[in-house]
Amino acid sequence: MFRDLIPQLAQDYHVVAPDLPGFGNTIAPPRGQFNYTFDNLSDVAGNFVDAIGLKRFAMYVFDYGAPTGYRLALARPEQIAAIITQNGNAYMEGFSDAWTVWQNYWKHPTPENREACRDSLSPAAIREIQYLYGADPKRVSPDGYTLDIAYMARPGAEEIQLDLILDYRSNPAMYPAFQKFFREHKPPTLAVWGRNDPHFLPAGAEAYCRDNPGTKVVLYDTGHFALETHAAEIGEEMRAFLKDVFTKKNGRRTCC
Repeated sequence: MFRDLIPQLAQDYHVVAPDLPGFGNTIAPPRGQFNYTFDNLSDVAGNFVDAIGLKRFAMYVFDYGAPTGYRLALARPEQIAAIITQNGNAYMEGFSDAWTVWQNYWKHPTPENREACRDSLSPAAIREIQYLYGADPKRVSPDGYTLDIAYMARPGAEEIQLDLILDYRSNPAMYPAFQKFFREHKPPTLAVWGRNDPHFLPAGAEAYCRDNPGTKVVLYDTGHFALETHAAEIGEEMRAFLKDVFTKKNGRRTCC
């Protein structure tokens, strides 16, 4: 999803784009050897940051990356130079009614409710809901959803994702802690949001301003995977935002 954004940012910044365990081409330990929870995803991300020697950095968080990245921010706030959140929730206002099936599973984790969540991992759901809903289909390359569908077809991939769907219930429970982080540390924050996302509503973007009044919110006429249609616009917005973040009062750029 970052294939069009990374070259824009790389003109000025060192860009690091890891996939989380169970996503992309990362090594995904089998269930039973690794518990697929957001706490563990964040631990892996933290170990990765340490392994490559990052000391201070801006984070781009999206969807599952938001609760993962915000856990990381809670653990090491001094390292977070800025946050760009793209359809990444930290407020209950961001949830639409489309979460009902998942919420039923959170409340009652029965085999039947687990199976009901499997539909959200189907090829049709990936293509029609995650990628095309609310977006101009002429601007959405088939590369993204075709690759995602192929990844989801790998042995064990659906069960890993169903485990994460269940553990997603741990994230709203942490929203007060995330919000406290925004109030106390006030990291420079940019919320770039696909306003037509069927799952994460624009109210979830605007809510950041409540705890961190300096947050800039920019809404785009697209869906969940906003970078599929608006990478150029979001990249331009990010470069302007990051230029301010990494510029000292004397006008010289700082390095993170």
